[in-house]
This record gives sequence, C-alpha cells and structure tokens, in this order.
Amino acid sequence: MSQLETLAEHACFGGIQGYYRHVSRECATPMRLAVYRPPQAARGSVPVLYYLAGLTCNEETFAIKAGAQRVAAELGLMLVGPDTSPREARFAGDDACWDFGLGAGFYVDATEQPWSSHYRMYSYVTKELPALVQANFPARADAQGIFGHSMGGHGALVCGLRNPEFFRSVSAFAPIAAPTRCAWGHKAFAGYLGEDRSTWGAYDASRLVARRAHPNPILIDQGADDRFLAGQQLLPEQFAAACEVSGQALELRVQPGYDHGYFFIQSFVDDHLRHHARLLGS
Repeated sequence: MSQLETLAEHACFGGIQGYYRHVSRECATPMRLAVYRPPQAARGSVPVLYYLAGLTCNEETFAIKAGAQRVAAELGLMLVGPDTSPREARFAGDDACWDFGLGAGFYVDATEQPWSSHYRMYSYVTKELPALVQANFPARADAQGIFGHSMGGHGALVCGLRNPEFFRSVSAFAPIAAPTRCAWGHKAFAGYLGEDRSTWGAYDASRLVARRAHPNPILIDQGADDRFLAGQQLLPEQFAAACEVSGQALELRVQPGYDHGYFFIQSFVDDHLRHHARLLGS
C-alpha cells in the first residue's frame, strides 16, 4: 500500500476536508484525492461515499462546488473524490481536447497505447482507492456507495453495477448513461479501448443494467434544460428502458429549469446523500 501524503486539511462543519496525494499502483503515477471526514469519524468508522467527477474536473471540484459537507456531517458520511485522470503521466496531445485525455479518463482501464500504461481509472476506483481509504481513514468496509456527475455519473453507474457486493448504493447526476450510443462515448472508447466495439459494452451502464440489476434502487437526477441532454450525449431514456428489462428499481427525476452544472448538483445533492445514507445504514 502506497504512503498517503497530506497536502492540506481544513476544519469543515465539525469534520475535516482534506486533500491527499499518493503513488498509484494501478495508474503507475501519483494521484490526488479529496476526503471529507465527518465529525462522527473521530469516534469510529463511518460509511463512505465515493464521488466521481465529470469532464475537465479534478479532485477539488466536488468538495469546493457541491456544498455536500453540511449534510454529510449531519448523516455521518465520509466523502471521497479522486481525480478524473492521471495528471503527472503526460502524453503528446493529451490536453488537446477537453473530452479526451487529461481530465477525461472515463473510468475505464485503457487497452490502447499509450493510454494503457497509466489510464486505469476503473481498477483504480474499484480496487486501489477503496483499499487506500480503508488503510488510512475510519471507513466502514461494509457500507460503501458511489455516485457521480456526467462522465463521473457514467463511472459511478458502471462501477456500481459491476460491483454490487462492494458498492451497496448508487446514484448519478446527469450521467452519460449509454456511452456506446453517443459521440462522447465513441470518441473516448475508440481512443482508450480500440475500434473493436465488442469490448465497449463492459463500460456501458445501459447494457450492464439490462443484463443484471443492482440489488438496491438507483437514483438519477437530470436537468431538463441540460444542453448535453438535448445534444443526445446523456441518453437517460436508454438507461430507463434497460432498467425495465432487468427489473432494476430506478428513480429518474427530470428537473425543470436545471442545466448541467454545479448549481444543479447543489440543488439536489442533499437528496443523494440521504439516498445513500438510507441504504448504507448511516
């Protein structure tokens, strides 16, 4: 287990908002993460909720913009947010596009060069990061959930559906719900996974949920005025239809007047935290 370096810690609603760095085994490069420890963590282990951020974001985005710490402190939830891609492993052209490369790891294990040497975000999120958190913070191993936004909503759905015994609760804000059917997904999957589309389904939440339901209900919030919804990048209706195939319990809420940004997330993050707290026994 790699050593965790403390970059900064701040008192926040009786708990601690911290930022940390470690050398990742999966990504073969240093990675950063944010961890909010609620006040209850000073007295014992607490449920932990992983948040996966979206395109161009990093480990600080949710902690700074979402305003989630107040209710997390009330509920006794630890919040963990990793970065969205490796940062110190650089490749030619990795910052040429905002939707591929730096800040856009799509939570897959890349199989194409040069990305495969470092862009292993799926294994990082589902294996290495939880082990790191368990080793360094008072997090309950039996009470872990996952949620995210946009690209991170895609990641949360995929990680939760593929690992239901590990992530007991799942939710998402405006997720890229059917990436094999949208331009963002085509670009990312072709670049990271190659042109053989038969491999892409392992990272498509709509395909996954059609085959096997998660044992607990999934909550999704989607802004009705989201320009990416209108642009056919998110496709929540595809996920809803797939849930009907497998019998997955889904609450899909389309919120009038809301767009894709963090004012939308701020408005409904309390509901998501309470959704997870109910399922995790917080």
